[in-house]
Amino acid sequence: MDHQELRRRFATLTTAHLADACIRAQMPVRCAPALLRAVMPGSRLAGRASPARHVGSVDIFLEAFEGAAPGDVLVVDNGGRLDEACVGDLVVLEAQTAGLEGVVIWGLHRDTADIQAIGLPVFSMGAISTGPQRLDVRPQDALASATVGNWAVGREDLVLGVDDRVLFVPATRAGDVCTRAVTIRATERRQAERIRAGVSLRSQVRFDAYLAQRRQTPSLSFRDHLRAVGGAIEE
Repeated sequence: MDHQELRRRFATLTTAHLADACIRAQMPVRCAPALLRAVMPGSRLAGRASPARHVGSVDIFLEAFEGAAPGDVLVVDNGGRLDEACVGDLVVLEAQTAGLEGVVIWGLHRDTADIQAIGLPVFSMGAISTGPQRLDVRPQDALASATVGNWAVGREDLVLGVDDRVLFVPATRAGDVCTRAVTIRATERRQAERIRAGVSLRSQVRFDAYLAQRRQTPSLSFRDHLRAVGGAIEE
């Protein structure tokens, strides 16, 4: 799936749809931690990961841009540190000039107002005034992978971000995940329309039948029942 196709298919989806699709596809749901959020609400990004592990200097980002392709997303690993900002307005502006889709930071940013004025989607754990006051030894694989929360992210991954935060999906599975997500979205929209029309969600998912079956089979889960009746509210 090329970048334009990815953007087109993701435009009508949320990361919640995609996360549920990952469950149905029996894949790990690789969500960035909840603290990582858009610097400008309403931001949306979708592109291949361009990882960079920060050690105290912006040169790692400039080098990442040298090898990045238009539409890539800079994924910055600063270890989730809350004592320094590792990305500011100049890096974001350079990313935009290089044709990148956006920036995801496992750490903090600064220059919030300037970043918002630039308009490139940036997801971060928050802001702080100070930049780094250190220069650590750079790992040899600093541009090969980044860690975001509990997940390793490499160039074989796609980065998908919207108000429901950020999700990482292997590029080789993107088509399948998007197709499943579209089905989930359609089911949820139908359910919402019927609720508004006066048909309760309980009746749509035959909740009374579930309670009766559970009395006979206490191990029956609501998720199993939903799968049997075509519900989609939990995955």
